[in-house]
Amino acid sequence: MTTNPKMLMDKYALKPKKSLGQNFLHDPNALLKIVETAQIRPGDTIIEIGPGTGALTSMLATQHPDATVIAVEIDQRLRPVLEQEVLPYQNVRLIFDDILKLNVDALAGDAPYMVVANVPYYISTAIMKHVLEETTNRPSRLVMTVQYELAERICAVPGDMSLLAASVQLYGKPYIVSKLSGGAFWPRPEVNSAVLRVDMYPELRVGVPNEKLFFRVVRAGFSQKRKQLKNAISGGLQLKSKISRALIEEAGIDPRRRAETLTIDEWGVLTQVYADHIGALLDTP
Repeated sequence: MTTNPKMLMDKYALKPKKSLGQNFLHDPNALLKIVETAQIRPGDTIIEIGPGTGALTSMLATQHPDATVIAVEIDQRLRPVLEQEVLPYQNVRLIFDDILKLNVDALAGDAPYMVVANVPYYISTAIMKHVLEETTNRPSRLVMTVQYELAERICAVPGDMSLLAASVQLYGKPYIVSKLSGGAFWPRPEVNSAVLRVDMYPELRVGVPNEKLFFRVVRAGFSQKRKQLKNAISGGLQLKSKISRALIEEAGIDPRRRAETLTIDEWGVLTQVYADHIGALLDTP
C-alpha cells in the first residue's frame, strides 16, 4: 500500500478532475492525525466520504481492524485504484456513488457511526448539511478536512456568527484540531486546510418545535445581515415591524442587535416564541 496518489494515478493513466475538486491527502502525519482525532473504538462503523486513492481508507482499516469502514466515492474512474488498495481489507466496503444522493441512514442502519471525510472544498458545506439535517440517525462524530477559513466560520462565536455556524452548532460542538498546509495534498491546493471535528450532542443543542422552523427563523435573521434583527426578522418572516419587535423582545433579546451576535440558545428561544405565536400571527389582519 502506498500513500503516493500521483504514483497510483499514473499507474492507471488517470488525472485529477478539476470538476470534482480533487486534491488527494497523502501526508502520513496528517492521515494519522485524522484517524486519531476520530477516536475509533472496536466495533465502530465509519462512513468515509471521498476515499480518493485510498490512503486514509487503508490507514483506518489497518489501525482499527475491528471497525467497519464504508467508503463512498463518486469517481468511478478510481475503482481499479481503490480495489487494489483497500479491497484486501476485510473490514472495508466500497460504494461508488454520490453521497448527496444516498440515504446515509440506510448506509449505517441503526448502528451508531461516525463520518470521516477528505472532500473537495466546494462541496464541504453541502455534505455537512446532508449528514446533519437529512438524517434521522446522525453520526456521533464528524471529522473532515476543509478549507481553513471555512473551519473558522463553523467554529465562530457570538459576535462573528453566520448561518453556517448556527446550523452546525445546533447539532454539535466544532473544534479545529490542526492546520494543514497545501503540501499535504496532491495536487497542491492554493489555500490551507484544517482538520475539523464536530462532536454531536445527544439531542439538539436547544429545544425547538422542529429543526425546519429553527432554520427558518435563523435564515430570516441572516437574510439582511447588516440590518438590525427586528428589520431582518420582519423582512425574512414577512411580519409587520411591530410584531417582529414584540417577538424579539419577548425572547429577551434587544431588537437592535444583529444576527451575528446571537447565541444558539437565543436563536432557540426566539424560535420557540415564534412557534408559540405563529397561529395567531397567521390570523393577524
